[in-house]
Amino acid sequence: MAAATTQVESSKRNPPYLPTPLERIFLAVFPAILIFGTVFSIVSPDIRASRYDHVSQSHHQDPSIAPSYFARKNNVFNVVFVKRGWGWITFAFVFSLLMQPTRNTPPAVVLARRIRAGIRWVAATGWWFVVTQWFFGPPIIDRSFRWTGGKCELAQREVVVGDGSVKQLLTAVACKAAGGKWKGGHDISGHVFLLVLGTAFLMQEVGWPALRFCGWLAEERCVVMPDGAVKSASVESETGAGEGAGEPVFNIGGKTAIGIMSLSLWMLLMTAIYFHTWFEKVGLNIYYWEMMTS
Repeated sequence: MAAATTQVESSKRNPPYLPTPLERIFLAVFPAILIFGTVFSIVSPDIRASRYDHVSQSHHQDPSIAPSYFARKNNVFNVVFVKRGWGWITFAFVFSLLMQPTRNTPPAVVLARRIRAGIRWVAATGWWFVVTQWFFGPPIIDRSFRWTGGKCELAQREVVVGDGSVKQLLTAVACKAAGGKWKGGHDISGHVFLLVLGTAFLMQEVGWPALRFCGWLAEERCVVMPDGAVKSASVESETGAGEGAGEPVFNIGGKTAIGIMSLSLWMLLMTAIYFHTWFEKVGLNIYYWEMMTS
């Protein structure tokens, strides 16, 4: 009888290398937002009537004729929040980590927990950095643009007049700084990548632990032990599921992270509606989805 019960419990366990059912629901929010935003941009008369510039990947920026305040690249949310997006994600992560309940927990355990969280942040930051900032030269986004036929219009003019050295030196940022235009190719949306990665990271680091701590999360992750056995993640957790039952689910740190995640999702929707083509917006998101589910 005990063996039968163990077998039933084992069959209900989530695969250790895949997101749990609740995590899959959360992850489905990202493509749902992109689909909704794209459909909205197609059916909205104001957006369809506004000229779209495929070079700048945006609608007309004149405030008097832009289809929306959020369609302008100089809107305060884009300038202050999205342009410094990873800084805001990092702030929310660190603040929520420092605000986590530590009562009855030995200082050494708290320190080890924070070190592991810091390592996960380094991994996520490294991924963001090589994709959008630098990867032994141009970042992956710029490299993919070149691999798919993109070029700097200024560099091409220099090649025509005999200066071929410029062609290999210009990244997207350097091209625009030199007065050129980044044209052609598949220009993956860096904003979509940042907002999706940052929001998913905070969901994993803040949302899931808080729900589990307060007993709101019925499902459990599974891990592979050194001997190959698949067990509930509770065997390695310092706090039991539901230990904080009866307490508020989110403290000030968690609420701050929720605010950052909510604004990130809103700006993801604005990007889906007003910026980039559908193919550019969804390209890296599909890759990120595959990474999260494999």
